[in-house]
Amino acid sequence: MTKPATHVLVVSADETWRAAVVHGLNAAAAKLDNPFGLQAIACACDGGALEAALATAASADVQVVLMDHGARGSEDHGAPAVLTAQRIIEARPELSLYMLLEDDSDKLLVEQLASDAVDGYFFREEMDFNGWFRILAAELAEKADTPFYDALRDYVAQAKDSWHTPGHGGGDSFKNSPWVGDFYDFVGEEMLRADLSVSVPELDSLLHPTGVIAQAQKLAAKAFGARKTYFATNGTSTSNKVIFQTLLAPGDKLLLDRNCHKSVHHGVILSGAMPVYLDSSVNRHFGLFGPVPKATIAAAIAANPDAKVLILTSCTYDGLRYDLRPIIQTAHEAGIKVIVDEAWYGHARFHPELRPTALECGADYATQSTHKILSAFSQASMIHVNDPAFDEHLFRENFNMHASTSPQYNLIASLDVARKQAVMEGYRLLDRSLKFAHELRQKINATGAFRVLELDELLSDEVKDDGIRLDPTKLTIDISASGWSADELRGELIGRYNIQVEKNTHNTLTLLLTIGTTRSKVSRLFDAMLRLAKDRRTPLTYARMPEAPRFTRLACLPRDAFYEAGEKLPVLDDNGRANPALTGRICCDQIVPYPPGIPVLVPGQVIEPAIIAYLARLLQTQKSIDLHGLATLDGELHLRVLSQAEQAALPGVC
Repeated sequence: MTKPATHVLVVSADETWRAAVVHGLNAAAAKLDNPFGLQAIACACDGGALEAALATAASADVQVVLMDHGARGSEDHGAPAVLTAQRIIEARPELSLYMLLEDDSDKLLVEQLASDAVDGYFFREEMDFNGWFRILAAELAEKADTPFYDALRDYVAQAKDSWHTPGHGGGDSFKNSPWVGDFYDFVGEEMLRADLSVSVPELDSLLHPTGVIAQAQKLAAKAFGARKTYFATNGTSTSNKVIFQTLLAPGDKLLLDRNCHKSVHHGVILSGAMPVYLDSSVNRHFGLFGPVPKATIAAAIAANPDAKVLILTSCTYDGLRYDLRPIIQTAHEAGIKVIVDEAWYGHARFHPELRPTALECGADYATQSTHKILSAFSQASMIHVNDPAFDEHLFRENFNMHASTSPQYNLIASLDVARKQAVMEGYRLLDRSLKFAHELRQKINATGAFRVLELDELLSDEVKDDGIRLDPTKLTIDISASGWSADELRGELIGRYNIQVEKNTHNTLTLLLTIGTTRSKVSRLFDAMLRLAKDRRTPLTYARMPEAPRFTRLACLPRDAFYEAGEKLPVLDDNGRANPALTGRICCDQIVPYPPGIPVLVPGQVIEPAIIAYLARLLQTQKSIDLHGLATLDGELHLRVLSQAEQAALPGVC
């Protein structure tokens, strides 16, 4: 395995002192145990110190900043040095910061200005380089620790006989089998040996962690800027439901983006909350749903003073990020807790171009799919909590209601390792991804047949002044000029070029760059796009996508409608047209056209003619769109609606 190289950035305006510290630390590194390849490098403390530090970090893996507070009477002594340190840590919060002081009186000023950012102190005149080096090496060891993964690896290495679950006994049931032995070879011995159970007490319990899982979660909380962090092994979908059930009692009012992931809508049903749906902005030309307009959110907060929770998705599937800080401030002033679904934005903490994160903007809760951009396994997610009124006991009870009593330990280990990687080299890897994204934009645009959409083109007019930003790692490509349909293009990419894209609309493709994106992958993608551009056809005239109807109204709690038996009515009548018998009925299920994945109907919603017409048109003209939530009877698609008797009996039904 390649040995890491890490750097301590020594920042000081005193050139002589700075050179002495760099020389002393590097001498200590040469003679002492140095498993992380630690080396000191110098940076002048002037107006360009922050920029120099970040530029150096991009290529040299800086992990620690040693900031000189300045000699008494020097120009940089005191507040200027502390403010420079603040700026560095604001840009790179994962870096460790140590301050060099003259005496304890200097420490008081530092504590006033930057106490949360400082990891430790040294005194300038001691010049104890061996001692300083050991402390900095210990700091790196703590950051690089993976308590759960280490315990799992060590246990597997002990080769214990398994007389407990799971039944494959560490892979022994697969090994040498003439029928399934290939699975053993495919998955690998270590992965199977690591598939253990709660029968191994030294590996801790995800449902009630007190050992190595608790330690790993504490390290994750520090890394992502949370008070508390919890590992989830069933994705952000379950994470959202857990938070809903923790914060919302039946009947509590909730403000939510209609563009939220379906797990949020499932959480509404499970919690028994009364939702107030906020219509998303829509780019109708490209069929893209964006953020809820800021004015819509503010109006909803003002109109619903009894709301308990606001949940938003930032960034969206297409990379659109809210200007969260003023929205969260408005919600908090109204006494509303804020949850931000950051499933697609768990990497943002580790590069200044992507920050601020939801937690940094004041969110009470953030859910993240650590597997989407970072290196965790699929389904591995995190729940981050900054709620000052957090009820951990209630949260734990709800968490345990959803979590398996037999969690997959490889998923937990992947979260531990993904956090370590994000802290130790996330900046470098994300910086590479951002550069690849910029390069791909230029190259794809140069084909003449394909064009990467810019932020202004992705937004609808109603949100163009809302401070929306774009995550550059998500590329949305307009394919209109190529003459290819989206389905044809996806087929060509996977069939001829072995390239699988993230998603598509009728006239766009979405590419997702991650920390696993490599130079070779970029080259192969561009080559494929260039070849497809040369094979361009007559540009297609796209039929306008049916316009999704606005939300109508709820007649009852979604939970109440969902749990009734209901009756099933066909979407189309005997003549193949929208069935008028559905008008005025109350839907029992969530009906979601995919793509884009936005519910057209939710349980408890009154069905109006525009909605029936929309569904009928999708069924008749958009064959590539799936309608999730419809029932199939005798080969026809049906909607489950409340019966007249159920409708009359339910409370709150109009």
